[in-house]
Amino acid sequence: MRITKNQARKLLQECALRVTAPRLAVVRVLAEARDPLSHTEMLDRLGDTDWDPATVYRNLIKLRDAGLAEVVSRVDGIDRYALAREENNHKHPHFVCVHCGRVACLPEEITVAAVAEGPWAASVAKAMVQLRGECPDCLQPAGQA
Repeated sequence: MRITKNQARKLLQECALRVTAPRLAVVRVLAEARDPLSHTEMLDRLGDTDWDPATVYRNLIKLRDAGLAEVVSRVDGIDRYALAREENNHKHPHFVCVHCGRVACLPEEITVAAVAEGPWAASVAKAMVQLRGECPDCLQPAGQA
């Protein structure tokens, strides 16, 4: 979902965060991302900037601490972030491709909770679930698209 600079500014202000150019850029990239992003993927999406990679990392941490971003995947020990929004609750399983390394959000119809009630319901709702295998793109035989 694309958001304007003013919308990003408003989100930062609602979280009592100072509005800075790097912070605005990070919020906008997170808002546009289909899948959760690592720090390295964030740097790739931001492209050529004057900002030090440490600045981008500190902004991800600041957004996480303020509740505007959340770590939704820790595949191979690498935190991947998503914008925290009520309409986009990121408490769902992710798929990790063992071939290309992509971390993708699984469609809702695939991720219906197996444990909807009972003593495990709250634990499952808070768990980070990650499935591993080959993504549809990597499963596609060569030459077919």
